[in-house]
Amino acid sequence: MTKWIRVKHNEDIKFGTLDNDQISVHTGDMFDGPTPTSESIPLASVEVLTPCLPTKIIGLWNNFGAVAAKNGLDRPPEPLYFYKPPSGILAPGGTIVRPESYDDSVIFEGELGVVIGKRCKDVSMAEVDGCVLGYTCLNDATALPIISEDPSFAQWSRAKSFDTFTPFGPVIATDLDPQSLQVTSRLNGKVRQDYPVNDMFFSPLELVQRISRGMTLLPGDIITCGTSLGAVPMGPGSTIEIHIEGIGTLSNTFA
Repeated sequence: MTKWIRVKHNEDIKFGTLDNDQISVHTGDMFDGPTPTSESIPLASVEVLTPCLPTKIIGLWNNFGAVAAKNGLDRPPEPLYFYKPPSGILAPGGTIVRPESYDDSVIFEGELGVVIGKRCKDVSMAEVDGCVLGYTCLNDATALPIISEDPSFAQWSRAKSFDTFTPFGPVIATDLDPQSLQVTSRLNGKVRQDYPVNDMFFSPLELVQRISRGMTLLPGDIITCGTSLGAVPMGPGSTIEIHIEGIGTLSNTFA
């Protein structure tokens, strides 16, 4: 397993592989033949950035059996998804900020993010694993009341698209079996979510395959797989931690 990380070090943005709190710096393109260098820098000396810069983030709704059972929902015939803009991304350690234009609750949603590794469209299930670089932790922050604010139009994208509403990282971990992963979310140290990825209606790789039908996915794009039970509002000053074994912990605060 390799953990790719992107950081700021002495005002320079660098990327490389993380091992035992040391970063082996690479040059070139993380997604296309990155070249290792002789430079190694300690994790403690850098500012951790998002591990990639997606052109789009695609989020899933109603993708977990436990949530569907609780809410009386059927399994959808196709993935149900919305978009979060790249302007909303936030690095690990950053602060999720409720915008001045909105004064109601914001919930966290701990999720597994699939990071696309190469340009793909209309891929088969036999090909799809080769289109994925790896996996990351993501918090799909949501101004939940906005979704149903207008009865004529469900505002999924507006509710999820504010600046700072898409923290992810700290790394992209490769060579994982996503079906074996467990997502744990803690709010101020208390476990609020602890669910298996294999409860998904559409597995991470199946999501890539199905979404690629008619939509070109680019290196660094993220499909965030949806969340399970336990997502709750964040209070001012809260700390939210999303942990996935093999990837690490994404930690952010809320203001």
